Amino acid sequence: MIGRTIVSILIVGLLSSAGIGAANAEDRNAAVQQATKAADAWLKLVDEGNYRESWQQAASIFRGKITPEGWETLAKATREHTGALISRKFELAAYATSLPGAPPGQYVVIEYEASYANIKSVIDKVTPMLDTDGQWRVSGYWIQ
Repeated sequence: MIGRTIVSILIVGLLSSAGIGAANAEDRNAAVQQATKAADAWLKLVDEGNYRESWQQAASIFRGKITPEGWETLAKATREHTGALISRKFELAAYATSLPGAPPGQYVVIEYEASYANIKSVIDKVTPMLDTDGQWRVSGYWIQ
């Protein structure tokens, strides 16, 4: 049983060494708002079991690291472990221009306090990025 250890679902990096970009505060705030909206929509797909669609809606870097079949298998296995989502509450978001193991870009690392049927208290971390098409899309997702 994994318990409270990190369930690494995709590979983008850790918040602790995230770089903060030169963008002004207004630009960063707008980025955080757009990224949070994208993360919420993407999480809804995952929560509803729409894993293929969540893969299609994910950032190009995400899609380049895992096949749709691989993502569906991994997401299903993770959800079987955690059980159904009971609640998720936004906690914080941080804008970054670099993350370990990820190319330079614009990222927002978002943390949600979450509760699942089988694991009562976890942190869901979602990392949207400004993708090549100019849209904010999820590039990483972890359950801690």
